[in-house]
Amino acid sequence: MPDEPDAQRFADIMEWLSSWFKPLSLSEGIELLRAGTLPPRALCVTFDDGYADNLLVAAPICRRFGVPVTVFVASGYLDGRVMWNDRIIESVRGAPGDHLDLTELGYGRYKLGDSTQRVALIGELLRRWKYLPFEEREELTLEMAARYAPAINNPMLSRAQVRQLRGAGVEIGGHTVTHPILARTDTATAAREIADNKDDLEGLLGGRLRFFAYPNGLPHTDFTLDHVEMVRRVGYQAAFSTHAGVSSSGTDRFQMPRFTPWDKTSLRFSLRLILNMRNSV
Repeated sequence: MPDEPDAQRFADIMEWLSSWFKPLSLSEGIELLRAGTLPPRALCVTFDDGYADNLLVAAPICRRFGVPVTVFVASGYLDGRVMWNDRIIESVRGAPGDHLDLTELGYGRYKLGDSTQRVALIGELLRRWKYLPFEEREELTLEMAARYAPAINNPMLSRAQVRQLRGAGVEIGGHTVTHPILARTDTATAAREIADNKDDLEGLLGGRLRFFAYPNGLPHTDFTLDHVEMVRRVGYQAAFSTHAGVSSSGTDRFQMPRFTPWDKTSLRFSLRLILNMRNSV
């Protein structure tokens, strides 16, 4: 995606963070937060889903600048499966001609032009299809990919690479098995997604997972207090949303806020930090 940072831009961000902030591991950050001894400008860096570039690109850069990392892994996509959003991205990116025809799938015909128009269409489809029932979304995006991106390169980690990440000092956290919107999932399935993901990754790594991130992560929209209790019950120490804000001593450890800082300039990044402090929970 053109608006996402490449390796050099990511390195610039990590260098800036390491110069102006105090990067901590999640374990250390949560321990110090609970003790009331968190240093000024403390921050933690996390990645969601389990993409291979977390190991191949991001981890070496973070290590270079002394930035600890946690990767929250959706275990059902390891070893070759492709997430629904990547099917959309690759289908729109690779579709020939000047139109994307989804009429037979019930979603009309879309004009394709330059990369800017394609990126806009990707965003539109991601927003429209994110909250479809899981099975419908899977079927739809699999059919779309079969038509327009039949040879998608698998972007996800292998199970061996997850072990490599852990061996390189990266914390591995849970992120469900198949990344459903928990609030749109029946209770038994949601509980199974959370517990089976934890059991699978713990078996793979030979140790306990301590942290969890809710898929998509918006409180009340993507997960509820019922899911918070499920996460607590299986033995996690803390869990993370995508609610904009920063944590304080009063923050619920199972609804800790996070935000995505991929701004184009350091000034915009700084402004976003200020805004997130105002949105603290």
